[in-house]
Amino acid sequence: MTTGLAGLAGCSGGSGSESDTESDSGSGGDSETDSDSGTVTGSSSSGTYTIGATIPETGVFSSLGQDLKRGYEMGVQRINDNGGLHGQEVELIVRDDESTPKKVREGLQSIISNNDVDMLWGSFAGVLNLAAAAVAERSEIPFLKIASSGDKVHEQQGFEWTSTPFPVSTDHTRGTKNALDLIPESERPSKVAIWAPNTNWSIEMADMWEQTLTDGGYEVVFRGKHQLHSKDFTTLISETQSAGAEVLLDTPAPDGGITAMQQINNSDYSPKLIQFTRAADTSSWWSAMGEAGEHVLMSPGWVPGLTGNGNEQMIQTYRDTYDIASGELLPVMVGASYNLTQVAEQAVNAAEATDRATVRDAIRSGTYETVSGSFGFDDYGRPTDFTTPMGQWIDGNQHLVSPETDGEAFREMVYPMS
Repeated sequence: MTTGLAGLAGCSGGSGSESDTESDSGSGGDSETDSDSGTVTGSSSSGTYTIGATIPETGVFSSLGQDLKRGYEMGVQRINDNGGLHGQEVELIVRDDESTPKKVREGLQSIISNNDVDMLWGSFAGVLNLAAAAVAERSEIPFLKIASSGDKVHEQQGFEWTSTPFPVSTDHTRGTKNALDLIPESERPSKVAIWAPNTNWSIEMADMWEQTLTDGGYEVVFRGKHQLHSKDFTTLISETQSAGAEVLLDTPAPDGGITAMQQINNSDYSPKLIQFTRAADTSSWWSAMGEAGEHVLMSPGWVPGLTGNGNEQMIQTYRDTYDIASGELLPVMVGASYNLTQVAEQAVNAAEATDRATVRDAIRSGTYETVSGSFGFDDYGRPTDFTTPMGQWIDGNQHLVSPETDGEAFREMVYPMS
């Protein structure tokens, strides 16, 4: 369980700006002097389109590494079955980054030094993805990343080669409002409390939640801070209850979120709805909480219940390839990473050529239909018009509750939560 919980520390929320030390140095070594002597400037001359990636197969994020890798593997198989990229067979070269920025840099630089690399794909969480982005930007290689949600960091870093087919803070907060707006107006809550770990991305999320919900007619009646791995939420719970908050929003680390939920359940405070982005985003939440974590909302980038845009093919391929029971739902990270492979396929095949600059421009100028939804990118590589799929823990599984679909895994949002 310890490994599983640690592996969650940075899912969609362990993103953007946070590093190992919970600071804003998430670029993971931009200032280091390690060389890029293996960098090449053209596309592959071997007839193979080569993609490099690191994945946390070991270390604190390892519980998510398998899901990330499976989404990539299924995507590469689909691309090659469809004729490859510009007629070139795709080769995916993967290194274990051991869940550390240093190993991300070393792994990608090794791949680049020994291969004609055309594109890079991301690892898990902002602390690893920003280390990868630093390599991609220096090496001038198109880079796609998911599972990191920092919004402002794209503009602050001036990304030219990095794009994120995954909801960023703006999308997450808009998704929350969409979910709340599903509640009939006569029953809809109006008073919201926002908690935030004292880290840059979490503060960014809190600011955007406050702005989005205030503009939407909701009242933020309390806002409080806590440490990322806090073990005592009793004062925050008391203050939130005194403020009359009906809805509680937070981006805690998994251990902090579990502690907070346990202490809420043991208190007199009963919010009508809770969203714990990051802590509740993957299956380890249920492993740790069980029914005590029922009906908590999350927004992990892809949720079972989405339909169209290749979802049915992805689900069937997953079950056929990995011998999964017919009724078992896909892990959310499989869908999120598979979505990235669809962006790569659509962008490269729409490009006039496969040289890196042309592909980069094609990524930024395209619009995409993926298992996660429809979206494009802005000039800094952030998604535009991304409708964040919102999930809720219902009967021990993550189910889509917004937007509404006819998918078998879609459920109507439970409100008020039990």
